[in-house]
Amino acid sequence: MNLKVGLIRVLTTEDRDFLNKHGKILQGLFPNLEIESRCIPDQPEGIHDDETEKLALPKILSLAKEFEEKGKDAVFISCAADPGVIEARKILRIPVIGAGSSCASVALSLGNKIGVLGITETAPAAMVEILGKRLVKSVKPKEVDTTLDLNTAQGKKNALIAAKDLKDSGCDVIALGCTGMTTIDIGKDIEEQVGIKVVDAVKAAGLILEYLTL
Repeated sequence: MNLKVGLIRVLTTEDRDFLNKHGKILQGLFPNLEIESRCIPDQPEGIHDDETEKLALPKILSLAKEFEEKGKDAVFISCAADPGVIEARKILRIPVIGAGSSCASVALSLGNKIGVLGITETAPAAMVEILGKRLVKSVKPKEVDTTLDLNTAQGKKNALIAAKDLKDSGCDVIALGCTGMTTIDIGKDIEEQVGIKVVDAVKAAGLILEYLTL
């Protein structure tokens, strides 16, 4: 069966290609998913701290309700912090999937010592809760403070350096703690250049959504 998914981007953009990037990646991997992407308003830097997450929450819930009213089968919040996931599950009848919890869950199925590579000093709380004692270390690339910083040559270079730090710290799997890393497809580069298994948060959520089609 096909699954109609409402995908919420937490970074405001008028660039249609950027807006639909995560949806296109998922549809390429999972043809059973029919995805409509929308973004929240007035947050050009997305979510990168407690304040921006608090601002985003009502906007996310509003979009989630709109998707349900339009007849979507599930909502996917494409942010590793899982903003609004718990709250949306309380008011929606359809499944609500978060990128962070999906990523952490898949990482646990692949390794015993998990490292998180994100854009904040500590790993997203949704990921920490699931990973528990198997979370070895969380790192943020230098000079990367928002998802936009990942879209630079220096940002990508620093992400690779941070990934090597995680491997050197004993991690056997890296969970990507920012969906902006999906946008630049850093996971493949890390696996090839650092030599460690990487779990992409958007693709991990796709696995969960695909399960709903069985």
